[in-house]
Amino acid sequence: MTTKLGGACSRKKGESVLRGWCDSFVVETDVHFPTDINLLGDAMCQAITLTARWCESQQLSDWRQYRYNLRQLKRLMHHAQNNKRSKAKTEAHRNKIHAQMIQAHQAYIDQAQRHLDKIQTTLTRLLATALGEQLQQLEIEGYLQHAQRQIDQIERRVIKGETIPHAEKVFPIFEPRTEWISKGKAGVPVELGVKVCMSKDQYQFILHHHVIEKQTDDQIAVTMITEAKKRFATLNACSFDKGFHSPANQAELTQQLDQVTLPKKGRLSKKRQPVEKTEAFVQARLAHSAVESAINVREVHGLDKCPDHGIEGFKRYVALAIVSRNIRRIGDMLWQQEVERKRRTIKHNLT
Repeated sequence: MTTKLGGACSRKKGESVLRGWCDSFVVETDVHFPTDINLLGDAMCQAITLTARWCESQQLSDWRQYRYNLRQLKRLMHHAQNNKRSKAKTEAHRNKIHAQMIQAHQAYIDQAQRHLDKIQTTLTRLLATALGEQLQQLEIEGYLQHAQRQIDQIERRVIKGETIPHAEKVFPIFEPRTEWISKGKAGVPVELGVKVCMSKDQYQFILHHHVIEKQTDDQIAVTMITEAKKRFATLNACSFDKGFHSPANQAELTQQLDQVTLPKKGRLSKKRQPVEKTEAFVQARLAHSAVESAINVREVHGLDKCPDHGIEGFKRYVALAIVSRNIRRIGDMLWQQEVERKRRTIKHNLT
């Protein structure tokens, strides 16, 4: 609706088709940088707090000092964080620092394990006295599983010297859909969030967007165009970057669009070279960089970090941010038209 209205405001005489650009970007989730140490702290804090509150409701005194226990655990966590590998020049000094680091981490995970064992004992007592609390039990046991996994990974990484495979790592436990994304941007080695793909037209309106969950760009290229054409049938051209390329996408998109600017990955074949060296293809590729600036503008207007929790909250926030951006674009065009009208009026009065 907003794009149709915007097109009516900005469309040039004789121009009736829409030309699109499609690209993906990361909307960060509201999480701290995950390490195995602070993830263990997060899980233990939730497990201890929930167990203590359940004990209070059942008048059990097992965790009456849980706040003190949490402070002690956090002190050990900070001590482990501050003891890192040293770049000392002498072998003896490096060995000393390494031993201190192992000792600090061992004390931290030992204390966490003692609390885990105590929570398990408490849960047994609570389940014997409190019936119908399965949901609360499952929530606590979920955090216990997180904590046990992090204890195992800290022990393997620090004490045994193993390298934890990326597939075994877990990022924020409160936002499990958060992904570790490295897009190769200068100065931004990694982003923690969820990828969003969007297509915009030549009038700077967003035609369609898609929250990418555990998918790659090439898996949603056709979907982006199919959904956009359901609302905007005059869309007949679109530009992508190399991340959206696949032979199947080339074939499918060619059937839906008059012009597909989808550069091939890797070295070009002799058959592909004439296609990507045509004037229309080259001009579309040069204009594709404009979508990067459009993404930056949208990040300034709310699409940099999502404060909402859960995937449904994330999708709702992204959708509202895009609607607000399209409305803002309409306002910009109406303001420009008003400025131009006043300029012509002043010029006419002067003459």
